[in-house]
Amino acid sequence: MANQDLILLEKKLLERQEKLEQEREYLEREKKHIREKKDEYVEKLQKVAGLTSEEARTELLKEIEEKEAATLARIIKEREEEAKRTADKKAQEIVVESMRHGAVAYIPEYTVSIVRIPDEEIKGRIIGKEGRNIRAFEQATGVDVDLDEEGVIRLSSFDQVRREIARRSLEKLIKDSRVQPFRIEEIVEETRGEVERVMFAEGEKLAHEVGVFNLPTDLIGVLGRAKFRTSFGQNLTMHLLETTKIGTHIAEEVGVDVNIVRIGCLLHDIGKVVPGDGSHVKLGVELLKKYNIPQAIVDCVAQHHEDTPFSSVESVIVHVADAISGARPGARYEDVEEYATRLTEMESIAKKYEGVEDAYAFEAGRELRVIIDPGKLDDPQTTLLADKIREEVSKSMAIPGEVKVTAIREFRAVSSNE
Repeated sequence: MANQDLILLEKKLLERQEKLEQEREYLEREKKHIREKKDEYVEKLQKVAGLTSEEARTELLKEIEEKEAATLARIIKEREEEAKRTADKKAQEIVVESMRHGAVAYIPEYTVSIVRIPDEEIKGRIIGKEGRNIRAFEQATGVDVDLDEEGVIRLSSFDQVRREIARRSLEKLIKDSRVQPFRIEEIVEETRGEVERVMFAEGEKLAHEVGVFNLPTDLIGVLGRAKFRTSFGQNLTMHLLETTKIGTHIAEEVGVDVNIVRIGCLLHDIGKVVPGDGSHVKLGVELLKKYNIPQAIVDCVAQHHEDTPFSSVESVIVHVADAISGARPGARYEDVEEYATRLTEMESIAKKYEGVEDAYAFEAGRELRVIIDPGKLDDPQTTLLADKIREEVSKSMAIPGEVKVTAIREFRAVSSNE
């Protein structure tokens, strides 16, 4: 009896399964039929409208945009007005906060060109018999030595690294009883190596302090020269450190490439410690290209004085950070009398040439305008004279940057019945 019940149950299950399978097949046929009808109706609609589905979607969006144009314009205007109200305040906040982050604990070490001596006897030993020791010292160091003032020896050179080598060497010679030409050369050479090591260590320290760790070794050594360089009284190492901290913070706030700004700020004035002709911008760009520094960073250096148009937001930020560091109160100074003397000397150099009527120095000595007597010089001669004056001013005076000489030759003929 139990077996019969089991057989009946299995039979019912099979029947139900067959019935479900039939219903599934029916549903699949219906779904297929519905899809075919849908595609058919879509095709008919496209033929009636003359549009594809993508075109129909575009038309619909366009219609909505036209209807809501006034609303969108109002929203945009409101946002622009809000941005104007808050932009200046936000910019001030960014700059002030960047300056606060740029505050440095670095104590600038200005190049010292005066060495004090305990007595005149030591000065005599430094001078040597018939001045042979002091001549050997000047030749070995490349600096001029002034012995006129009592109690001190003054060292003079436009190259501040040479002055530092000379200062250290002279201090060693004062303590050394064997002051002879060969000993002077030996000490100077030893000190030169010592200063090179100091500069590399300073360059590495500066780069690491601002978070730059991938500079070429030779470039680090050049960067370390900033320790012995000042610009209008501002130590260059301190300026680079301060500029980099300010620029990095601005870049983070604005949301641009921080690494480009960081390295651009660090290297923007590296041309100031590179020997050669031309402005520090030109010399810096040439040096960075030599070491295959990325173009975006080279552009920051090339454009930080607006010599060429800005090519990126990063370049603008380097320019702004440099200006903030140099322009803040107390950052730079220059003796007014020295400033006036330098401009007068520039004008005197130009006026000594035949055919020059007058000369005027502008832009802190970066530009010299020369008035030419048209009766004495023609146009080609005027061009040559301008080049001669520029070369003499650049060689004989310590003018920051490149000197521009503009020679003006004007001929006037006036006729009158009176």
